Amino acid sequence: MITIVLYLIILSYCLAIIVLIYGFTKVNTIEYTGLMPKTKFSIIVPFRNEAENLPILLESLSKLNYPMELFEVILVDDFSEEEFNISLSSRAQSRDNIQIIKNIRVSNSPKKDAIVTAMQIVTTDWIITTDADCVVNTNWLLTLDNYIQLHDVAMIAGSVTYDRGNSFLHHFQQLDLASLQGATIGSFGINKGFMCNGANFAYTKSLFLDVNGFEGNDKIASGDDVFLLQKAIAKSPEKVHYLKSRNTIVTTKPLNDWKSLFYQRVRWASKTSSYQSTFGIRLGLLVFVGNLSWILGIGYWVLGLTTFQNVFVLVALKFLVDTVLIYKSNHFLNKSKMRYLILSSLFYPFFSTSVALYSLFGKYQWKGRTF
Repeated sequence: MITIVLYLIILSYCLAIIVLIYGFTKVNTIEYTGLMPKTKFSIIVPFRNEAENLPILLESLSKLNYPMELFEVILVDDFSEEEFNISLSSRAQSRDNIQIIKNIRVSNSPKKDAIVTAMQIVTTDWIITTDADCVVNTNWLLTLDNYIQLHDVAMIAGSVTYDRGNSFLHHFQQLDLASLQGATIGSFGINKGFMCNGANFAYTKSLFLDVNGFEGNDKIASGDDVFLLQKAIAKSPEKVHYLKSRNTIVTTKPLNDWKSLFYQRVRWASKTSSYQSTFGIRLGLLVFVGNLSWILGIGYWVLGLTTFQNVFVLVALKFLVDTVLIYKSNHFLNKSKMRYLILSSLFYPFFSTSVALYSLFGKYQWKGRTF
């Protein structure tokens, strides 16, 4: 009986991943189409203690293949312990479209507050959020602009990847992120979009105001991206798109220790129970149960409650479908060879299950604060 239940769970999990793989292939890859740029953007960058990373981000923004008069950069300082000066970035010194403002805290979410603070001074309708530890592609804005000109759209989710090193920790994060990005793109491909990444997220100010911004979820520290996306889809699903383009992939830094990674994933997982998307909640629950079943299968084998053959089939089924999704996503994100795939696949169910359980009651640290 136990074995049958485990098989049913894993088969349901595999079916869900196969549907996401299908959805991933349904989203077309789009590149720059050659239209003259027209859209004006405000790039909002909330930050805290990022003096080392901000000059790198500003340097990449200075190299954008986009008219300077069509975009502005608003850096929102969330009470950094060390004050950042724009002059630290030599390329930024000659630009008058970059400004730093102080965050105005009114909720339990510093990042949401930072975006709302910046909204008060933006001079454009199109907003883009990214993070201080990111680097953007030269044609990032140009491709976004061309897509906006060709589609009736008010919100665009984009891709994020890691600039990783050679360690297992870094490759584990890349494979994990590839799976998340694959699930994100796949969900949009089946018209069930529920997730995005605030490091590469664009929307109109009018849409933000129309859905009342972050109202209703400002007590949750994270989720400046996901909750806004789900509110927008609930109101105007036809105007929320995923832009699958290598020109718009934003590169960010992986974390360098397991404790920070654990807390980051806890922060991400803590908002799942508050999803507005029923599909997102069900998929999150199925992924959790699928990973837990994988662990239980091994435990039952150790206790002699099931056979090695049964455990091998369960592990192999999950590994195969996960690998297909991760491979497709990773190939799109950076075309690099996947390393530590088997080791990561063996470790991931334990890591993911621990994160999910801890997120239900545990606190986490983020940017020197405890939530």
